[in-house]
Amino acid sequence: MASLLLRDLLIIFGLSIPVVFTFSRLRIAPLVGFLLAGILAGPFGFGLIQESGEIEMLAEIGVVLLLFTIGIEFSLRDLLQLRRIVLLGGGLQLSITTLVVAFITFLLGSSRETSIFMGLLVALSSTAIVLKLLQERGEMYSAHGRIALGILIFQDVAAVVIILLTPLLAGVPGTETAFFKLILQGLGLVLFTLLSARYLVPFIMHQVARTRNSELFLLSVVVIGLSVAWLTSMAGLSLALGAFLAGLIISESEYATQALGNVIPFRDMFMSIFFISIGMLLDLDILRQHLFLILAATFAVLILKALVNALSTLIIGFPLNTMILVGFSLAQVGEFSLILANVGFANGLLSAEIYQEFLNVAVLSMALTPFIMGMGHQAAAFAQRLSLPQVLKSGWYREFVEYGLEKRLENHLVIIGYGVNGKNVATAARAALIPYKIIDINPDTVRKEKSKGEPIMYGDAAQKAVLEHADIRAAKSVVVTAGDPISAKRIIETARRLNPEIHIIARTHFLSELDRFYALGADEVISDEFESSIELFSRVLHKYMVPYSEIETMGEQLRADHYMILRSPEMRRKSLCELSLDFTDVDVRSIRVGKHSETAGQSLGDLNIRKKYGVSVLAISRNHKLIYDLGAETELNPDDILLVISPPERLEELRELFEDRI
Repeated sequence: MASLLLRDLLIIFGLSIPVVFTFSRLRIAPLVGFLLAGILAGPFGFGLIQESGEIEMLAEIGVVLLLFTIGIEFSLRDLLQLRRIVLLGGGLQLSITTLVVAFITFLLGSSRETSIFMGLLVALSSTAIVLKLLQERGEMYSAHGRIALGILIFQDVAAVVIILLTPLLAGVPGTETAFFKLILQGLGLVLFTLLSARYLVPFIMHQVARTRNSELFLLSVVVIGLSVAWLTSMAGLSLALGAFLAGLIISESEYATQALGNVIPFRDMFMSIFFISIGMLLDLDILRQHLFLILAATFAVLILKALVNALSTLIIGFPLNTMILVGFSLAQVGEFSLILANVGFANGLLSAEIYQEFLNVAVLSMALTPFIMGMGHQAAAFAQRLSLPQVLKSGWYREFVEYGLEKRLENHLVIIGYGVNGKNVATAARAALIPYKIIDINPDTVRKEKSKGEPIMYGDAAQKAVLEHADIRAAKSVVVTAGDPISAKRIIETARRLNPEIHIIARTHFLSELDRFYALGADEVISDEFESSIELFSRVLHKYMVPYSEIETMGEQLRADHYMILRSPEMRRKSLCELSLDFTDVDVRSIRVGKHSETAGQSLGDLNIRKKYGVSVLAISRNHKLIYDLGAETELNPDDILLVISPPERLEELRELFEDRI
């Protein structure tokens, strides 16, 4: 059994690579390539895979992981903000679509029960495909993305209710009790979600994160997600809905972004299996026999659903642009419709022929979704140019639109690591009024600094999801203070890939890592050893009275070409010998005026030490106060400390002048 599953996976992935690669070169969504690979490998294509039970199980895991990540990216606050969309928008969309399709189907000769059931089938849209495409396009946080999510959440909940009511619609007795039981279980699940998000999960995740064990963190995230999904399934609801709730629970902790980064690779792999399994459902024989009917039905469904979705969005007050984008996004038939169709077929609501034809319509509508969503943007742009009433263009419901367009940081600084260096950079940025975000892997530091109001988040900055959560694509600079060279290299590489224009400054302890950091995309690399050397060098030059501007110039020369002067012995000898010092023949010293010194009470003019000794008095420290404004009339007091500049050979003679005479 295991070898057969491995063989099937090898077939579908091996076939997917050339197909998806070709589609990517043609700028066609990879999703379509996976669907085509499923059609070719499935029992109705080349017949490479005959039994698809194991593949369907893996595909369901993909849907679970997708909804899990969507839940993590949102929060309970976001979901509450969507309540108007979920209840009103989702209710309108499902009701209107069901009524229109049922009426058309009834006119075509179907029974009342079958017509209603067909309306419910067509009303559902594909949560997996729509959300996947919205994520890829970066539109999940847009107004139409959030509206689409709200309607899809309502549909997912409604799908469970419809499955329970299908036997009742078919005339099977005993369904009423199960329906009321489901309501009670659903209420209990909502209560469990709220309590877990507020108390249980944040505590567990904090303890796990403190171990700094990435494997334990990943396992904990997976166990939490699968546990809630399993509990939801046991309550009679869908696994996908449970996974979404599990994601919401984790989203309330500061570890949500790191959890998202850990799960995304698994989600992408299993989602590809899901799309392949959908393609395997397309019966090419049925499609060939009823080609015109299936194509006509597919386009009719797409047009009808786009209009109804847009109308529902318009009724709840959103503008024309959002209305059109939502309409086109949700125009397809969903994966829950496939499950529901199987239940209807088992209960006698659908004939075998209609069931197969519906599967073909559903799969074709899913395959066309990337193109339909692309057309939605073109249609919205065209509609904006038409002379239409302003209320239609701008909508009348403002609260959600403003929330969906909440301000995000731009041209900000991303600080990775909040040790001593990270804190100093944050302090400087705050003083200069530069907006910044901090990423740190220490859970205790994150919790402590977040309580102080610092914009800090937990996560491994080498992960794409973590950097994206810090708005790396809109950032102007990133400072990598991590001391671990392996982590720093991964961070630099990921940051450069996500934002080719960003300015990357990295720190390293090791000289051997300098060139590697630059090769990976760092703009500046600060070497702890070389910077210490330059600072010491600057202090020495300052002691020898080299002007500050010249010290700065020398520092820039030493840093040039990645510290090449300091790294190359030959260049170091040649270059440092060229650095000329103009004050090697003088010294700066402090000399105290003795209490019984003959000079006490005399003025600088009387002593005339500049002419006699070649010495200049720069300042006098008297009672811990510096006196800079010196003249010939300035008198010296006992215990004055003179700051003088003198030739080295005259210093001893000068000390004797000011010492005590008893």
